[in-house]
Amino acid sequence: MDKFSYLGSADPETIDHLYRQYIQDPSSVSVSWQKFFEGFEFARTFYGDSSPVPRILEKEFLVIRLIEDYRKRGHLFTPTNPVRTRRQYRPTLDIENYGLSANDLEAIFHAGTQTGIGPASLRDILDHLKQTYCRSVGAEFMFIRNPEVLEWLTTRMERERNTPQFSPGEKKQIYNHLKQAVGFENFIHRKFTGQKRFSLEGAESLIPALDAVIGRGAELGLREFVIGMAHRGRLNVLANVLKKPFRDIFTEFTGTGYVEGISLGDVKYHLGYGNTIRTDNGKTVRLHLVPNPSHLEAVDPVVEGIARARIDHTYKGDFNRLAPILIHGDAAVASQGVVYEVIQMSQLEGYKTGGTIHLVINNQVGFTTNYLDARSSTYCTDIAKVTKSPVFHVNGDDVEALVYIMRLAVEYRQTFHTDVFIDILCYRKYGHNEGDEPRFTQPLLYKVIENHPNPRDIYSRHLVETGILTEEEVQQAEKDFSLLLEKEYGESKKSSTVYIQHFMEEEWKGYEHPVASHFNNPPPSAVAEKKLLELSDKINHLPGEERFFRKLIRLVEDRRRMVAENRLDWAMAELLAYGSLLEEGIPVRISGQDSVRGTFAHRHAAFHINDTSDVYFPLKNLSETQASFEIYNSPLSEYGVMGFEYGYALANPRGLIIWEAQFGDFFNVAQAIVDQYISSAGEKWGLMNGLVLYLPHGYEGQGPEHSSARVERFLAMAARQNMHIVNCTTPANL
Repeated sequence: MDKFSYLGSADPETIDHLYRQYIQDPSSVSVSWQKFFEGFEFARTFYGDSSPVPRILEKEFLVIRLIEDYRKRGHLFTPTNPVRTRRQYRPTLDIENYGLSANDLEAIFHAGTQTGIGPASLRDILDHLKQTYCRSVGAEFMFIRNPEVLEWLTTRMERERNTPQFSPGEKKQIYNHLKQAVGFENFIHRKFTGQKRFSLEGAESLIPALDAVIGRGAELGLREFVIGMAHRGRLNVLANVLKKPFRDIFTEFTGTGYVEGISLGDVKYHLGYGNTIRTDNGKTVRLHLVPNPSHLEAVDPVVEGIARARIDHTYKGDFNRLAPILIHGDAAVASQGVVYEVIQMSQLEGYKTGGTIHLVINNQVGFTTNYLDARSSTYCTDIAKVTKSPVFHVNGDDVEALVYIMRLAVEYRQTFHTDVFIDILCYRKYGHNEGDEPRFTQPLLYKVIENHPNPRDIYSRHLVETGILTEEEVQQAEKDFSLLLEKEYGESKKSSTVYIQHFMEEEWKGYEHPVASHFNNPPPSAVAEKKLLELSDKINHLPGEERFFRKLIRLVEDRRRMVAENRLDWAMAELLAYGSLLEEGIPVRISGQDSVRGTFAHRHAAFHINDTSDVYFPLKNLSETQASFEIYNSPLSEYGVMGFEYGYALANPRGLIIWEAQFGDFFNVAQAIVDQYISSAGEKWGLMNGLVLYLPHGYEGQGPEHSSARVERFLAMAARQNMHIVNCTTPANL
């Protein structure tokens, strides 16, 4: 059927309307449709079979259609919401809507082979489909166009019926993670009453879910994860996934000052952390939780940039060794534009990271806003369809289903290296923060939540009923964990000073934090004239066997003449600066809209070869021992791309990383990155970063549209040796 796939998304009523037009006047439709309808009439006239189709064969096709609809629409009929009754969708998947009836339930249909169970009764086929697609897991994947991906997903899900089979040992591990997640929140709620912590309560299944993706990922060869998330549940993730000492977290509630020169610091649920942990299956994995601001989803591109830098420079381009994980809120993932920007970057050559695992903590409410007022789409994850990424909607109360899907998701990522989304349907036990009263705006919802048991208690009851644990073992485990937290709490009170771990501390070892003398006495940066002349010869070299655009040949000749006459323009000085760094072993990466040629036709970092798609980069061909040179035309995005390059520079301090604005004032679309990371990360988190922003053009008579890259805005943000602000006046400055 693949050769007819172009008709798959066509509306039958539209085709019928076109056909009626064609019958009245063939010239009224396009030539392609004329040929289509000519072929249709030819086939009907000469090859049509007027004999009736046997009823049993007709029913086989009806069952096949039923199977396809369960795969396409089963997710609409799942009990995945633990605290709300889901809305009713029409038409339903009732067999009567497919021309079948109760009389067909015991009939054997060969269509059952499509699901992997072989010829089977309609009753057995239905049971198989309902268990796979209409229980605790709802899967959206039939919009994917790659047949290999579709086959992989359908085979895996239907073989397992999306119903996990865990050993008693695995079930005890899952319970242990839930015990820690719930116990941690309960303890903080008792000890620090009324303090903001943005608790995970209602979504504690996130902890065993993260453990599952990290553990299974490690088995599949992943050695590192870079995690980005906002404030909800962050303290729990820090404690129970990244193994940040409980006592350090408790000190952050009671501390009165910071050590190591952090003057302002930041709230505890914004802080980053890094640690090497050992998984339940004995694998060693490095985890990074990236510090984030209050600006929801601003951390997303930073995570991707860090991941790409680590993949490029630590793992030599091997996507199988590192994976990004982004944890979203339902209201934010549906509404924040930077999410779309990051997703659009996910498969681009300069920005891909081998697939991101997206988890959504779906509280079904944003601060006080009901989900029905928070988006127009059916699901908060509908943005996943932009990149044809599979989406799994999972009941957050069914922790085994969630752990199963997390393992499936990381296997998918490692196989196809594209994004995958897991939408955890859960709830928020308290208001936006612990001092907020949610019943002002959500009285009905919170009446249900008030009486709803937490995931730990639901699962422990299941384990007791199935004989995996006894009631006494459950009570003792929870008591022991509470005693451990009490001990850590006692240790935390011995210090009133908060230590903020410098994020990616190992990568920045040996780099000094800036002081005034660094600015007053800059290091020498001159390059010997002989070296510059050698570089100019290589930069202005056109491979003799290739054919180039005549204007490009003239440009290169002009550059050679310029050097011979002992003068340089901006572009030539810039290219020589990069060349000198590359030969000293310093990698250079430039990214921005139209950066390869340059918005103003000045750079020409690449020479396109006539009549081919090949490109020659002079700065990649200086010597066999040079460092890497990468330059990319970015998507038409500022926020996402600047955030990505900030993250890349954060993970690669030895490189020169540049984000270039198309016009200088376009940086203001990425103002959150400038304000929340570039200018303030040193004060908040002790971070340094070598990202360079190029903001070309200024007051040139074009009015406010292209005159708002105001240097005074940056000067106001540059206190405490925060950044270099450079106004280049001659090419030599470069």
